[in-house]
Amino acid sequence: MARPLSREGALTALASLLLVQVVGCQHVKVEPEVLAYPGQDVTLRCQFVQDGEAKLTQVSWIWEPVNGQKQNIAVFHPNFGASYPSSPLKGRISFINSSLENPSIHITALVLGDEGKYTCEYATYPSGNDQGTTSLFVLVKPRSSADIITVPAGDSPVAVARCVAAGGRPAADVSWETAAQGNWTTVPTQNSDGTVTMTSEYLLAPTSEDNGKDISCVVKHKTLKIPARFPLKLFVEYPPQVKIFGYDNNWYIGRTEATLMCEATGNPSPTNVTWKLLSGQMPENVVISHNKLTVLKVDEAVNSTFVCEVNTRLGATREQISVNVREARETGTPAGVVAGAVIGTLLALLLLGALVAVLYTQHRRHKGAYRGGSQGAYDIKKRVFGGKKGDNNNGAPVYTFREDGSDTVAEKSGALQQGGGAPPTAQDILLGGEMDEGEKRKFDGLGEDEDESYDRFDESRPVLQLRRAGDDGGEDGGYLDDDMESQRDGSVISRTAVYV
Repeated sequence: MARPLSREGALTALASLLLVQVVGCQHVKVEPEVLAYPGQDVTLRCQFVQDGEAKLTQVSWIWEPVNGQKQNIAVFHPNFGASYPSSPLKGRISFINSSLENPSIHITALVLGDEGKYTCEYATYPSGNDQGTTSLFVLVKPRSSADIITVPAGDSPVAVARCVAAGGRPAADVSWETAAQGNWTTVPTQNSDGTVTMTSEYLLAPTSEDNGKDISCVVKHKTLKIPARFPLKLFVEYPPQVKIFGYDNNWYIGRTEATLMCEATGNPSPTNVTWKLLSGQMPENVVISHNKLTVLKVDEAVNSTFVCEVNTRLGATREQISVNVREARETGTPAGVVAGAVIGTLLALLLLGALVAVLYTQHRRHKGAYRGGSQGAYDIKKRVFGGKKGDNNNGAPVYTFREDGSDTVAEKSGALQQGGGAPPTAQDILLGGEMDEGEKRKFDGLGEDEDESYDRFDESRPVLQLRRAGDDGGEDGGYLDDDMESQRDGSVISRTAVYV
């Protein structure tokens, strides 16, 4: 009894139907390719397309095995019926319709040996023979697998991974994907059942850097909708590699908890770490915990060379470091100290220069303003002794010398006139030409320093005052100098009332 097609076989048959083509003289329609699996049933279709008055006399199916000779496997004659000559297919092959117009055949219980070319051939009159050929592939899904090969690091290429696609029909396509710098070889092996086994090996001159790299075997076959992938990781063995960390070149006497770390890598992973002192026995103030060495308190006993040794079955590797114990703690490197000093000096010079420039500028401005320099001239006849409300004289009257030269003081109703420069000093007012000879003589002996002291309003010196004639000691009808008080802004204000 014929077994039903599996889902995969049905899909394959459906796809084959879509590929029907006309071969020969465009009279015989067949499927160019049919895919099937061992144990399945398969139908090979054939049809003659009439386009004239050709007379069909007979139809035959001819089978050509993959490694064999052509032979008739089925014949149909309209008068004599169907005939199945002796062949490996006899008993498993039959016509579906038993007609010249549609002589399709059905083969049951496929085996690998059924694979080959099947030709549907018509005998016609008067045109002769027309034919079409279908290729039958009996597929066998390969049994695929991949494995890593453990290898030691070396300079010669060796197989580091193997991938096998066994018992496939047709032969599978095997390739590799990896970042490792190697190549692969693939060897096919013909099996007795007609299948093919593909064996592929990846070759590499392995190094410690290759250990753990990703590598994948990729198998492609007609039975697979998508390629099969087998991800792996390279496994390269190499002796341990040792490094010591933690020494900062600042182990001084009395330092506590000074630590060294011994880091070791390798394949297989190192597990046995040993600390030694090159000069002899390990001091009592040293504590060892696996790959960590701690000096509880640094002294001269640890002024030596420490050795870290790691052992694996591939051998032993050691690393050493010499410790220099100092008498005192190092606070900084000479280069750092020098750099800090240079930078600090430059900053100090810049700040000093800026300060001198500011002071010099203020000094020049101060002297120019109070000496009638370029900052603006000052007219003594417009000297302000007070101000009206709203001005900067706290609401006091504003008095000026009259312009007619009478040396008298009159009240001015306007606001304070602004000059181009700073207010004059008391000496500027008193020595400006509006004083008599007696008053001027009082300032003849003043030096530069004493003159500037009036400008700065030194409270330790007597203030200048002016009084109206006839008031408590007035002798000449003018204004006495002991009644005027210098202000910080350079002006002078009378302590007593002024009358016109």
